[in-house]
Amino acid sequence: MKRTRILLADDHTMICAGFQKLLEPEYEVVGCVGDGRALLKAADEQKPDVVVLDIGMPLLNGLDAARALKKMMPNVKLIFLTVNADSDVASEAIRVGASAYLLKNSQPSELLQAVHSVIRGISYVTPQVSQAMEASFIRDPRALNRPKQLSQRQREVLQMLAEGRSLGEVASLLHITHRTARFHKARIMQELEVTSISGLVKYAIKHGMIPNA
Repeated sequence: MKRTRILLADDHTMICAGFQKLLEPEYEVVGCVGDGRALLKAADEQKPDVVVLDIGMPLLNGLDAARALKKMMPNVKLIFLTVNADSDVASEAIRVGASAYLLKNSQPSELLQAVHSVIRGISYVTPQVSQAMEASFIRDPRALNRPKQLSQRQREVLQMLAEGRSLGEVASLLHITHRTARFHKARIMQELEVTSISGLVKYAIKHGMIPNA
């Protein structure tokens, strides 16, 4: 029987190696990448059945990478494995197409349980997060359906600026002109009603785009 192909994405090499060691006896681990853009490239090349990914990754965070992955490969199963226990971030992960959401302080067996579940078409959310998600939904039933404020390109620019990259670096990485990058920055700040890079950083941290150092 063909083994399930799993692609891993985490910017900490030792963590990625640990996940690989845990999964390899039962599954075929086809690669481990360290940022969201490398994830999209590897997924296109390797055609995994399951992707295990973090939220906070350089260049392109896990949430935005998940959006792109679902457009590329609608049937791929996405498992978020992260330190981010925020119920709003978990809800957003489910909304963009995640089949499972669990935390890095979970027992190793929970990752195996999540993989088993999603392969069979069953969603899995760690109890540590699911209870908070339910409470959040009770407080605000519209939480799972809030409209996105920024376009995909604007989110990419925002993340890179929040990571401390210059407009020139943003333009080079996204293959756009410096003028276009500056235009996106102005529109983002207007949309989010912030007036400084620190305001962009706070927004990016709050929404799981970059880790809170």
